[in-house]
Amino acid sequence: MSGGPESNKVVILGGGPGGYEAALVAAQLGAEVTVVDSDGIGGSAVLTDCVPSKTLIATAELMSEVAGAAELGVNFRDSEGDAATSLRVDLGRVNERVKRLAADQSGDIARRLDKEGVQVVAGRGRLDGPNRVVVGDTSYDADALLVATGAAPRTLPTAQPDGERILTWEQVYDLTEVPTELIVVGSGVTGAEFASAYLALGIPVTLVSSRDRVLPGEDADASLVLEDVSKRRGMTVLSKSRMESVTREGDVVTVTLTDGRSVQGSHCILALGSVPNTTDIGLEESGVILKDGGFVNVDRVSRTSARGVYSAGDCTGVLMLASVAAMQGRIAMWHFLGDTVHPLDLKKVSSNVFTAPEIATVGWSQQAVDAGEIAAEAVMLPLSGNPRAKMQGVRDGFVKLFCRPGTGIVVGGVVVGPRASELIHPVAIAVAESLTADQVAQTFTVYPSMSGSIAEAARRLHRV
Repeated sequence: MSGGPESNKVVILGGGPGGYEAALVAAQLGAEVTVVDSDGIGGSAVLTDCVPSKTLIATAELMSEVAGAAELGVNFRDSEGDAATSLRVDLGRVNERVKRLAADQSGDIARRLDKEGVQVVAGRGRLDGPNRVVVGDTSYDADALLVATGAAPRTLPTAQPDGERILTWEQVYDLTEVPTELIVVGSGVTGAEFASAYLALGIPVTLVSSRDRVLPGEDADASLVLEDVSKRRGMTVLSKSRMESVTREGDVVTVTLTDGRSVQGSHCILALGSVPNTTDIGLEESGVILKDGGFVNVDRVSRTSARGVYSAGDCTGVLMLASVAAMQGRIAMWHFLGDTVHPLDLKKVSSNVFTAPEIATVGWSQQAVDAGEIAAEAVMLPLSGNPRAKMQGVRDGFVKLFCRPGTGIVVGGVVVGPRASELIHPVAIAVAESLTADQVAQTFTVYPSMSGSIAEAARRLHRV
């Protein structure tokens, strides 16, 4: 599907969700597309972040379900017929599977790009002005450029990963031995997910958080549920504890805190945020303005300050989600190639934290309501009263909906529980399409089902 002699030339830096989704759109609209990629098609989302971590989490979830099977009347026996008392995880096999699935997904995307006529160039590209990209000794002229170079794990001079016992989240899949005591530094989404997953795999976990609660950026009620569940399952949470340094002596890793305390373990995962991959690729020299922290400044149609240069994904710092990166990339191409374009609306973005329980959100938040940014009524319904939840032994979690006081239009929601990532979709549709709570309530749900709680919460928002 590459274009003819008169077609627009599009060059994309980076083969992650922002890059490859943009490439597919541009090819579909008849452009001649080149993707320059150095690390493998799929980017960190596929190779080192979303896909691998969720594969690891899938194993952890299964372990949790098996561990709680006795409550549902399922018992395990060993070869002697005695009750089995422990579960073990083969971390080497788990990580082998993780890497295999990531490689398979990357291969699937690469084949799709090839089928659509997209040229993929392996190497590191840099801008030579707003209309040219240089890769090694070869230059590629472009009518439009898309910078989708992503971000890398942030490290500190006092906390340097060694790839063996002090690890970034990109390095954890090289572990073959099971940590005897794992320390996770950072209680944002990445830190919380890893801490929750390894805890479910039966590994003792200490979470070091500089804030007063886990997941400070998420719904406060949701954070409290997660912290309560994590502590109940044996996690040690050190809140308001800022890390000063991470050091290693032999098999022992020591995390020293700014208040003089220290905690020791066999391994440490650093989850300190991300740094955009925007240095030394000719952005500023080509007229692209960078924000604080090195993130690319973009508008809602993914334009940078340089004419014909767009940017998408983690390197923009807009919202570090694969779904947002993909949408930013598509929007850039729709805009450049003259297709129908709707500017990015972050209020319609649903996101999920893959902890146990999962935390899914969409639209306006409780924080925004409390701050007076929007007038909204809220209702929170615990999942413990849901019949399907009772059958599955689920006690923790809730559904929370926000709607406008006058119109009853649903403007946001939070779901905390197993598979919240799937349950949030009906709420996301309601937010995106401006449905009222009554419309959500009057839609039939299956009985018994978890989604029944969404309809029930909507019913409670009914005003005569």
